[in-house]
Amino acid sequence: MSIHRLLTTLTLAVAIGLAAPVLAHEAAKGRNGGLRVDAGKYHAELVIDGSTSVAVFLSDADDKPIAATGFTANAILVIDGKSQRFPLAPADGGKLVGTAPAPVKAGVKGAVQLTAPDGTTAQAKF
Repeated sequence: MSIHRLLTTLTLAVAIGLAAPVLAHEAAKGRNGGLRVDAGKYHAELVIDGSTSVAVFLSDADDKPIAATGFTANAILVIDGKSQRFPLAPADGGKLVGTAPAPVKAGVKGAVQLTAPDGTTAQAKF
């Protein structure tokens, strides 16, 4: 391989690597006022109100709500500087709900691990 071809290949590889984060979906405001992110083939919207109540609304790739029946989930959120893990369960159709061990404030960081009824798993990072 010539030096010119090698440099061209390296330049292309670097350009593609730098463009990849731009192509990723950014967090957006969801229809329920929470933060919506990708979770595999789903979208997950984390809704908190400053209390210990946590809700995650599920939607498909077209942002159409989907039933949470049959899903299981665990939230792992950093609350007061500590990683806290707690379960979320289906409720009221298209959402999963749970109770955090302490009040969850706006801007919380963490993830929700989802298991779909067919056994596939996905993770939503907030």
